[in-house]
Amino acid sequence: MPPADTGASVVIARSDASTASSLSPLPSSSNTDSDDTRLVPGGSGYRRMSFALFAAGVATFALLYSTQALLPAISGGLGVTADQASWTVSAATGGLALAVVPLSALSERFGRRATMTAALCVAALLGLLVPFAPDLGSLIALRAVQGAALAGVPASAMAYLAEEVRPKALVGAIGLFVAGNAIGGMTGRILAGWVAQAWGWRAGLCAVGALAVVCALTFRLMIPKARHFTPSTVSARSLAHTLRTHLTDPLLCRLYAIGALFMTVFGAVYTVIGYRLAEAPFSLPQGVVGSIFLIYLVGTASSAAAGTLVARLGRRGALYLAVGTTAVGLLLTVTSSLTAILVGLVLITAGFFAGHAVASSSVSRAATTGRAQASALYQFAYYAGSSVGGTLGALAFRAAGWDGTVVLGLLAMVAAASITLYATHRAAVQRRLLIAAARR
Repeated sequence: MPPADTGASVVIARSDASTASSLSPLPSSSNTDSDDTRLVPGGSGYRRMSFALFAAGVATFALLYSTQALLPAISGGLGVTADQASWTVSAATGGLALAVVPLSALSERFGRRATMTAALCVAALLGLLVPFAPDLGSLIALRAVQGAALAGVPASAMAYLAEEVRPKALVGAIGLFVAGNAIGGMTGRILAGWVAQAWGWRAGLCAVGALAVVCALTFRLMIPKARHFTPSTVSARSLAHTLRTHLTDPLLCRLYAIGALFMTVFGAVYTVIGYRLAEAPFSLPQGVVGSIFLIYLVGTASSAAAGTLVARLGRRGALYLAVGTTAVGLLLTVTSSLTAILVGLVLITAGFFAGHAVASSSVSRAATTGRAQASALYQFAYYAGSSVGGTLGALAFRAAGWDGTVVLGLLAMVAAASITLYATHRAAVQRRLLIAAARR
């Protein structure tokens, strides 16, 4: 996606990572729009790819957050506190964060499609076992393993898209994958909530597991073969070198931090919101609490629109808008009005998914080598943010109520805005240096 003409982004050639100062990096020279063998919107291969990755996104988020809408019921059923029950979510996201880099390395050897297929199948089968965990410790352990299995999907998916889709269509393609995540997160929580209200939280988890099995089969049948993937053996030394290269790139590090901060807010809010709505003065039943996640449809729209936002505002402009929208949403939720809380959740969801789509697509474009590892590091930061956010959000809620969770979210958004502002300043400095050099 080219930079907007507002001056929000400047594309510069860079000989090493230290000169990076823009959120709009150059695409790889081997991945140009003139390559007509890559997938483009309107083609049958692009439609199959979009549907398959949409199904993968549904399964991934439905499984990853399958216990989130059920936390009040799990607390009651197992006799544990909110912060203890929150570990059933944090363990899954933490397991994914820890496993995403090693599994991305395996995808370099065995292929993106094979890695995603294996990950979905293992995670879906575990989804059928999780409901039978006898106690909280067993449930947390199974969820951690399930999260680790799911790690094969997100980093491989981003690398698959970067290799198989034309660069100008990349933001839109990733937006559709993120939209599948939104639908999965919504569907899994709503399905689990209503089934749990009728038959208990264990039955709710069974329903999510069955949904994931269907999605895994759909993915395997629909995903096109990779045409631009070249297998390679990744040694521990070369992997360490690639990771070190990415972690010393200021642009990538800023994007990783932004993804983590957005997910900290999202993890905190949606881990705790069920407790707030189940308590007085709202006292909503489990099925209705689960239906709150219909708001994820807003995330589907905002992530799919990320490409348009970037075209109009530039990448940093889109991030500023996402941060502001999320912050306003957080402030609205501190009221005692259910309507205001719902509007606030809509804004939080829209801002989060837009920010995530912009940041994740920027990582895919920024990494000209080791794309799977670059995306894996983003996913590590992203899901680590979810794990930390869920745990800290629950602790803040226990200590200071909902206001404590909101303060945590606002601090994260202030940090994200500060990082983006720093990038804007660096771009302005670089622009002045280039103009001065051209006048010499």
